[in-house]
Amino acid sequence: MTSARALGLPRYAVFAAVLSAAGLPIYIHAPKFYVDSYGVSLGALATVLFFLRLIDVVQDPFFGWLSEAGRKYRPALVALGGIVMAISMWGLFAVTPPIDAIWWFALTLAGLFSGFSLLTISFYAQGVLKANVMGDGHVRLATWRETGALIGVCVASVAPVALAFSGAPFMAYAGLFAGLTLLALWLMRNEWRSEATAPSTPMGDILRDATARRLLLIALLNAAPVAVTSTLFLFFVESRLDAPGMEGPLLLLFFLAAALSAPMWGRLAERYGPKPMLLAGMVLAIATFAFALTLGAGDTALFAVICVASGATLGADLTLLPAIFARHMAKIAPNAGNGFGLWSFVSKFTLAIAAITLLPILEVNGFQAGMTNTPDALMTLTLLYAGLPCILKLFALALLSVTRLTET
Repeated sequence: MTSARALGLPRYAVFAAVLSAAGLPIYIHAPKFYVDSYGVSLGALATVLFFLRLIDVVQDPFFGWLSEAGRKYRPALVALGGIVMAISMWGLFAVTPPIDAIWWFALTLAGLFSGFSLLTISFYAQGVLKANVMGDGHVRLATWRETGALIGVCVASVAPVALAFSGAPFMAYAGLFAGLTLLALWLMRNEWRSEATAPSTPMGDILRDATARRLLLIALLNAAPVAVTSTLFLFFVESRLDAPGMEGPLLLLFFLAAALSAPMWGRLAERYGPKPMLLAGMVLAIATFAFALTLGAGDTALFAVICVASGATLGADLTLLPAIFARHMAKIAPNAGNGFGLWSFVSKFTLAIAAITLLPILEVNGFQAGMTNTPDALMTLTLLYAGLPCILKLFALALLSVTRLTET
């Protein structure tokens, strides 16, 4: 077997790590930074984040079309997306807002999300071509890519704390991110060529494929639990577990478990097939969420165990399901840009829906963040955080189990 280094797989891991540093950690760092530094209200920040995510959802299919239709120019598109992303990160954290802070927050995040989306779609589409050149290397490539992404999330989550010695940790973080983005672009400079000679595959053709539709629906159902738990994680730790201050360490533990488990899932999938291993991961996730239903105040140590187990299931989700989808795209849409435009749309749609539905439900049931809550309000929080993901995962498990994947 050709070594990973000879195939350039570490370059994919580095690029994925940089991309992930512009994703989920922004939801952790940016709102608090703008509250502490500029006095922006949480309500205003939440509104901006929701509408930006809606824009992001709408533009992803367009970026998928652009990445595929302009695949001959993909190196230039990637360079542009990377530069926009780096400049936006610098503006978000290192530049004193020259306009009202909430509008500067919206403007810089819009640039950051747009660059991130274009790079992510192009990156995953190029991965299909790369895996084909490797000889059906979809699982192997996904293992390197998703492990790098998860390590990037872990590093980005703690970077501002680690850079506190600088006196301006978020400025240092933004500068480090910009530098690493340029490094990742340079490392991947020869990877964006198009080996594909097949014509562009319209999104309509992809959606008319029964297996593609089924996989996109599975992705929607499978991503929804992560969207739910991501939205409610801080509230669950603070109010249900009564453990304020433990949110950061527990979140880091979750992502470390995911990063460490991804190579294991990859090796198991290469031996037993990605579908059986993904089904096993879903069963573990359901058991984990069910156990979380029993937790109450003071159960922080037990929740740490749940973070490890659920992190391990995330490693399966992020590694195996994209590999299955990429392998199918290689058969029906070799250029894959439109396919991963739809994939990105599905993933982000769940975040938008979670943001706009879960918090109002909590509010209607009397839940108040940072306050003493009634047993009924806490039960609502628990059922949404752990019960709803159980149901969603059961549907995803059932759908995947009856989906015929001859390529796996």
